[in-house]
Amino acid sequence: MNTLAVKLNTLSLTTIARQVDSFLDGAANRNLSMGQALEQLADIELAARQERAIGRRFQLSRLHLKPAIAEFRFNHHKSRQHARSRILHLLDLEFVRTGANVILIGNPGTGKTFLAKIIGWQACQANVRVFFTSAMDMLNQLAAAQADHSLVRKLKIYTDPALLICDELGYLALDQATSNLFYQVISARYSQKRSTLITTNTPFSEWGNILHNTTIATAIADRLVEQASIFLLEGQSFRQAGRRQQNEDSGAAL
Repeated sequence: MNTLAVKLNTLSLTTIARQVDSFLDGAANRNLSMGQALEQLADIELAARQERAIGRRFQLSRLHLKPAIAEFRFNHHKSRQHARSRILHLLDLEFVRTGANVILIGNPGTGKTFLAKIIGWQACQANVRVFFTSAMDMLNQLAAAQADHSLVRKLKIYTDPALLICDELGYLALDQATSNLFYQVISARYSQKRSTLITTNTPFSEWGNILHNTTIATAIADRLVEQASIFLLEGQSFRQAGRRQQNEDSGAAL
């Protein structure tokens, strides 16, 4: 059996190699045929490889969280309740398969980033290549790459993933150079039919204020919304609601 384990490891069947002794003992007790035993061993190896692949996708995604849709507070505001079925539909990832986009609009603290990470983790589990970044971090990275003449290579980090999650667009206004870089990312993903998920606190009517001018804002918005699901997450910030509840609880205690 030691020789068998060595051969299995040589074939990169590492999970089978670790479990073959105990599995074969159990197979004998269960009167499994040779074919049944081989099929179950193959299933064990395939499941382990799938789990490792998901782990690699998650590490590369930079999500840092594995949130579930059960944690999303649909009751926080009626806008979520009305959009519940549409939000749940995002989790089947059909929008990724068709190269469509998702835009989450709402005030700071209303759960846009959390929902984006729920979708991102769902995509990782489906072995979709995901990359999460804030808008400003992406643009700072691209501006630095432009300065050292590595822009073409750096752009691929943001244009190649099947799903790019670009968080917090609009928190800071962009100058012409960074607006142009943002346009390059969106234009490349549009032409390659790759999905982009944007979270922003700024409605489309004000994008001209954050993307240098209305011309480039329109060009970016047109490419994003041509085939997009748009969600408005209304209501007050979770953080503000939490602080107010703490104050009310403190007052009640007094």
